[in-house]
Amino acid sequence: MKHHIEHLLLSAVAELQRTHELTDAPCRDGGSCASMRSPHLGILPGAQVPQAGDVQARPPMRIAVERTRDRNHGEFASNIAMTLAKAARCKPRDLAEKIVAMLPASDKITKVEIAGPGFINFYMAPMAFQGVITDVLAAGARYGRSTVGANRSVQVEFVSANPTGPLHVGHGRGAAYGAAVADLLEAVGYTVHREYYVNDAGRQMDILGASVWLRYLELCGESLVFPANGYKGEYVRGIAAKLYQQQGDNLRHPGAVVMQDLPLDEPAGGDKEDHIDALIARAKHLLGAPAYRQMFDLGLNDILDDIRDDLREFGVNYEAWYSERSLYESGAVDRAVDRLKASGHMYEQDGALWFRSTDYGDEKDRVVVRDNGQKTYFAADIAYHMDKLERGFERVIDVWGADHHGYVPRVKAALTAMGYDASRLDVLLVQFAILYSGGEKMQMSTRSGEFVTLRELRHEVGNDAARFFYVLRKCEQHLDFDLDLAKSQSSDNPVYYIQYAHARICSVIRQLQEKALHWNETQGRSSLDLLQESHEQALMLALSRYPEVLESAALNHDPHQLAHFLRDLANDFHTYYNAHMFIVDDAALRNARLNLIIATRQALHNGLTLLGVSAPETM
Repeated sequence: MKHHIEHLLLSAVAELQRTHELTDAPCRDGGSCASMRSPHLGILPGAQVPQAGDVQARPPMRIAVERTRDRNHGEFASNIAMTLAKAARCKPRDLAEKIVAMLPASDKITKVEIAGPGFINFYMAPMAFQGVITDVLAAGARYGRSTVGANRSVQVEFVSANPTGPLHVGHGRGAAYGAAVADLLEAVGYTVHREYYVNDAGRQMDILGASVWLRYLELCGESLVFPANGYKGEYVRGIAAKLYQQQGDNLRHPGAVVMQDLPLDEPAGGDKEDHIDALIARAKHLLGAPAYRQMFDLGLNDILDDIRDDLREFGVNYEAWYSERSLYESGAVDRAVDRLKASGHMYEQDGALWFRSTDYGDEKDRVVVRDNGQKTYFAADIAYHMDKLERGFERVIDVWGADHHGYVPRVKAALTAMGYDASRLDVLLVQFAILYSGGEKMQMSTRSGEFVTLRELRHEVGNDAARFFYVLRKCEQHLDFDLDLAKSQSSDNPVYYIQYAHARICSVIRQLQEKALHWNETQGRSSLDLLQESHEQALMLALSRYPEVLESAALNHDPHQLAHFLRDLANDFHTYYNAHMFIVDDAALRNARLNLIIATRQALHNGLTLLGVSAPETM
């Protein structure tokens, strides 16, 4: 219905242009007010301004149509007259009167009023909301979907956690959020490519490799002091056991030789970073390249397989798992560095190559190649984003942890320096999820091994609660995940409350069958005018909002909008359920009500599916 009003307003403006009711007086930007220019803020929900007679096609216009907070002022309102008044050199209320006079007739609208300084308020006919029931039933699983993103491609990269250990509950939020954003964009027409960037070539993986080797040496009978900066989780011991099973004592070296003359570790008064780096170098030297790579890959693949399984079980799937190592092997990193050199924004200092990112607003310049010739993680990240754009994606969305906020300007700066339009990259920062159980905060440190894994959380509360709770708030807001609430079977638990509404409707259908009655959709459609109760009106109004909420949630990357809508829709249904009988003797009224609740069930199912949550038929 919102789009219906947008089209009516666009038609009215076009007619005013055609009849010269809107003059060609100059606008402030030097254009013509007849062109009705306004900022283009993304994909427009409405159509282009219609052509009328010999009027030239105009640029698309953003029509602001919002639902009113008070239905005494109608169901929808637009400020189009106030938006265009200055360009038209016309008082807003006078322009509003002209627009209203040119509105095409619509049987969905009973009254149009001008309010305040020039708002145009629309009062909808009951049949307008009744019609949404038929729309839902006809569209089924496609209800609410649109084509606003048709013929546009977007890559969504999310999670991309270093494969140095199992996913923890913090990673789970990025997984649930990224998957929901991707699915929502797909629902409004985008071609979506989901990708996981595998950091399989960095220092953290070397730290994991060294940690696995030391645990392996312990199994061989060596006595060692485990480094403060090593990975201490039990999963490392498990990988070491697999290595020992494969190699026996073949990779064994005396502990004294391994630790000889290494820089002191932090507990001994030294620097833990220097100590672990020296230990990695010692492992590479003693093992040799082939054996070290074999050990390295064992740890990488074991953990990566676990991550894949964990995410797949969580309902999160990808079109591609992209290897950082492949960027080096393909020469992409070298190409990216060469392009930055050619841009004139690179310089050498203290033997290292620096990117002058301060030229683009970054707080300081960044090292791309270290003085030892080793390329930094930043160099690989530049190459990866260059590769994304070279693959032809119109938009690229990165879902990163909030601790990476300082990384955004330098990546965008590098893209700009290489000649790309950095606005094609959107970085969505996800704040940490903090898990509470019994009112106490639980720890999530991958390095220390003291953390709650995503798998443990899923087994504790179930996939549905985890997926839903993770998207209940905006991504940039901190999330306190209440474990006890997520497990509760009460109306306070939003996912349970929504699923219960779906199951209740399924129960009504079963009761109908038990009474040897049948749902007659056709009779229900012809009897929708019998739905006069306030609860029925509220439910129809809510159903009519679903496409708008879906579109807004997708284009603004805000799945929490859909989550809260579903909570409100479930509340409207439960209120209706508690106030009225559905299986009544009057067949016409019975089928009209069945049409309404079955349409509600469809909307609940559609919305839950987009959030990765199941819609159970029994509970």
